[in-house]
Amino acid sequence: MEEHKLIIVELVNGFLRWTAGILGFPVKEGMKILPNHIVMAMIVTGVIILFFKLNVKNLSVREPGKMQNFLEMIYRFFQYLVDDMIGHEGRKFIPVLATLGLFIAVSNLLGLLPEMESPTAKLNTTVGCAIFIFFYYHYQGVKKHGLWGYIKTFMGPVWWLAWLFFPIEVVSHFSRPLSLSMRLFGNIFGEDLVIIIIASLVPFVAPLPVMALAVFTSLLQAFIFVMLSTIYLAGAMAEEH
Repeated sequence: MEEHKLIIVELVNGFLRWTAGILGFPVKEGMKILPNHIVMAMIVTGVIILFFKLNVKNLSVREPGKMQNFLEMIYRFFQYLVDDMIGHEGRKFIPVLATLGLFIAVSNLLGLLPEMESPTAKLNTTVGCAIFIFFYYHYQGVKKHGLWGYIKTFMGPVWWLAWLFFPIEVVSHFSRPLSLSMRLFGNIFGEDLVIIIIASLVPFVAPLPVMALAVFTSLLQAFIFVMLSTIYLAGAMAEEH
């Protein structure tokens, strides 16, 4: 299915075609170098970086402003999550989990703006996020237990049941990226599709209640993704599975 043409995506691709031509790499007129979801993901990344760059310059211990209180609330949310799931040892994962959670949340919400799309409404984006967390929690498990020690955690509580537990654990772990990516993609794609259909039938007023609900579900889906990622990290760091 052909992607909907977005003004900002056309501008970005026009600039890239012009740049390629200047550098001696002629590109066919109208060719889309970057698809919609890549441009949208770049916008989300830029917005998050710019937001934090502008708001962490004037932090104050004595007189925190409203924005600082808001940022501290976000941090405490992730801190409570990892403390509850992993313990104090998990606080070192807050930067990764917070970055992933904020990226997904902003990506989900971006599709509610005119002439924008949610990057997470494309399976490529959600698969990328799921594969990242898949390799990340396995890396942390190997880092803590050692390669052989981590493999042994897949073998169950007693050695003589390893033949049964090991394949079950392997299948379970490989199903996690599929579950994470499909759940997020399906919810955000369906949400955006419903809004588009309603807006095409009854514009302006009718989509507003659905969009209000979409704000909640967008944040909920980001939370579910981060919560499951935290659970996977907790399992990788645990002494016994």
